[in-house]
Amino acid sequence: MKYAKRLQSLLLSALLTAAAIPSWAINDSQGGPAVRQLNLQPGVTQIARDIDSIHNMMLLICLGIFIVVFGVMFYSIFKHRKSLGHKPATFHESTAVEIAWTVIPFLIVIAMAWPATKTVVAMKDTSNADITIKATGMQWKWGYDYLKGEGEGISFLSNLSTPREQIANEQAKGDNYLLEVDNALVVPVNKKVRIVTTANDVIHAWTIPAFGVKQDAIPGFVRDTWFKADKVGTYRGNCVELCGKDHAFMPIVVEVKSEADYKAWVDGKKKEMAAKADDPSKVWTVDELKQRGEKVYAANCVACHQANGKGVPGTFPGLDGSKIVNGPKAEQINIVMNGKNAMPPWKGALSDTEIAAVITYSRNTWSNKAQENIVQPAEVKAARK
Repeated sequence: MKYAKRLQSLLLSALLTAAAIPSWAINDSQGGPAVRQLNLQPGVTQIARDIDSIHNMMLLICLGIFIVVFGVMFYSIFKHRKSLGHKPATFHESTAVEIAWTVIPFLIVIAMAWPATKTVVAMKDTSNADITIKATGMQWKWGYDYLKGEGEGISFLSNLSTPREQIANEQAKGDNYLLEVDNALVVPVNKKVRIVTTANDVIHAWTIPAFGVKQDAIPGFVRDTWFKADKVGTYRGNCVELCGKDHAFMPIVVEVKSEADYKAWVDGKKKEMAAKADDPSKVWTVDELKQRGEKVYAANCVACHQANGKGVPGTFPGLDGSKIVNGPKAEQINIVMNGKNAMPPWKGALSDTEIAAVITYSRNTWSNKAQENIVQPAEVKAARK
């Protein structure tokens, strides 16, 4: 009785303790992986649905082969065991058996290869696209340029937007942890979208499981793929090619909108880009450029050079105390615009004002005290020629 009461007391204490612990609800990621997901994500393109069908068909074929082969084997071992008086056969070959185990596997391979080949050929047919978008992989973000179709001329960078506090386990993780960005790729529903992939630095891979799309982005090469989403919504993926220390922080988000909503987004995005297109002839103060440059640095440079400017030893050089940052500004302008070693060129991704601002920020931050401490947008514009 004494032990029973003690056990009851311990159980009650455990229940009260569990009740006091806050519970974090874990929900499915919108357009991404689901809790306890056991199969492929539901496809929203015909290619994705074909891949899912082929996947299931091949699993069933493999399961059937497994059951037949091991069933016959175990039956033969059990039914013809030595303890029952059976003796091994002495035949050396059987023409019928040899024909059977040649023809049957051949027919199975044809049954598997036919639908797979049709799907692979369809995956490679990027002709007659309604919209063409270039996706450029870089450590560790994606750059998007709308090259053809409605939205032509739109260009932006897409960065991870998961708060660093979640990554450092300082706050509860959201449903779309490491699968959310500040600028999603936006496309219209029921339109064929061609994605042209390349990279600035190392090999990346542009992947959206719900579209059935995975295409490597290789420096110096141009590859392409396509999709035609038939359902409005948000769909998530990430870089699936190991591309460096922040490989896990390089998500891809695509928003599929109705035609009317897409047109409204295009109009709004073009107005936003026009508003951000600063006059390169404007003369800025150091403080104005530093304030603007801090935002540019946080969005594009902090992953490699770190918030403290120390960089990653052996991989990405520090900016704090750098001879280049504290030296003649022309050299730093050239490196930022055209890239060097692991650093990609930024002249296509950043405006003249943004490049001038981030250089000015680096020359007046941490322990840096450069004599040429300010770079105007006009100087960057001149260096482009």
